[in-house]
Amino acid sequence: MAEVEASKLAVEKGVNTQVKGFAQQMIDDHGKAGQELAALAASKGVTLPTKPSIAQTTRIRLLSARAGSAFDRQYADSIGVKAHQDTVKMFQKAATGANDPDVKAFAAKALPTLENHLKMARDMKAAADKQGNVKAPGDRKL
Repeated sequence: MAEVEASKLAVEKGVNTQVKGFAQQMIDDHGKAGQELAALAASKGVTLPTKPSIAQTTRIRLLSARAGSAFDRQYADSIGVKAHQDTVKMFQKAATGANDPDVKAFAAKALPTLENHLKMARDMKAAADKQGNVKAPGDRKL
């Protein structure tokens, strides 16, 4: 949910076309995966959170305070690379070690997409960092 919320912000505030494209793909892919996960959770009698955690909400709020290429760099680093590194590790662990076979299968199915997202995020971060060397309207230090 946090990645989707931050990505909606990136579609709106991002200045780099690669950032905006990545963000839209995260909205689409993570939205679909979230629906699948919600269905799996419901079938297991598990209630999922309905909103990002307080820590995630704080990170999104801090991200929203940025503008221009500074926004793009922060989004690429925190939501793109770091969040996907953490997510890939979590899904690798679930794909090999989850006790529930349905959870294990869900994680294994999602893992290739998440690994691709991480590669895309690294490419996007490199582009955003390169663009960040040029001041854009709205850039400011926080």
